[in-house]
Amino acid sequence: MSLKDRLKAQIIQGGPISVADYMTLCLHDAQDGYYATRPALGGQGDFITAPLVSQMFGELLGLWAVETWTRLGRPSPFRLVEVGPGDGTLMSDLLRAVRLAPDFVAAADLWLIETSPPLKAAQARKLAGAALAPRWADSLENVAEGAPVILIGNELLDCLPARQFVMTPGGWVERLVGLGPDGELAFGLAPTEHGLAPDPDALILEVSPAQESFATQVAQRVVRERGAALLIDYGRSEAGFGDTLQSLKAHEKIDPLAFPGESDLTIHTDFPSVLAAARQAEADTAGPIPQGLFLGRLGLQHRAEALIAARPDLTAVIGRQMTRLMAPDQMGDLFKVISIHQPGFPSPGFETV
Repeated sequence: MSLKDRLKAQIIQGGPISVADYMTLCLHDAQDGYYATRPALGGQGDFITAPLVSQMFGELLGLWAVETWTRLGRPSPFRLVEVGPGDGTLMSDLLRAVRLAPDFVAAADLWLIETSPPLKAAQARKLAGAALAPRWADSLENVAEGAPVILIGNELLDCLPARQFVMTPGGWVERLVGLGPDGELAFGLAPTEHGLAPDPDALILEVSPAQESFATQVAQRVVRERGAALLIDYGRSEAGFGDTLQSLKAHEKIDPLAFPGESDLTIHTDFPSVLAAARQAEADTAGPIPQGLFLGRLGLQHRAEALIAARPDLTAVIGRQMTRLMAPDQMGDLFKVISIHQPGFPSPGFETV
């Protein structure tokens, strides 16, 4: 029985489910979930991430990690953690860059937080023979404590589920996934005592307890153990309304209800709520700032020039990669960067100029 059929049966038996529960089942169902069984990254897959655009992205995050370690006082040991490492490309590029800092490598204890068996296998292949051998955990709570942490998460927050609420004449009502008159999956509203229909132009409010909970866990860890976390994702810098749930299949946006478990589902990061949750846990924060600005401060232009000097035949390719990562109409402004760190820590790349 397909995931769609099992969802229909579940809804018939127990009633409509929240958008957050729908996202979780579509992405992580052990039998048919997208990440659990068939994640497809890259040009031939369903979506592409910054590490797959260019090696420069991971290399610059490696420089960020080394500078962060230096500002922390060069602790040994420390936990180098990546959450949601994809196919391992980012960490592979990062480790190649940090070979220039052998003391950093000697002090690092590498952990990858991953729940997807196929992606764990891809990461193991990608990092075979790397400067550091990784250990895996399924949550930050299961990463060994007792040492400072430097954590990186790229395109992680957008995969954490959110609930949706719709403004109706009778007030806010939760948007649910149920069955339409034709028996297919459909969006609807939780019943209310007033039975009022929503305005066609009604506001949609997205709330992600999962994003806030993750920010709280990270904040508690960097405050308790010392350290800093860098999170990069697309989303909004200011509180607002709107339906941002989207599904990608073969790089095309499709109906989020069309192929449960067969396409990637994401929702925009609510950066104000994420940062507020981190500060509530007594961490300091920085950002959000645009990815293009952040990478520029880390020296993307200089790195591109060095690569071009070594491979003049790749000048056009490297130029396109730099544009993809930095241009405001591509990843440069849509993607934003934040830091969650121990109180009083000057996180690299966030200094005002």
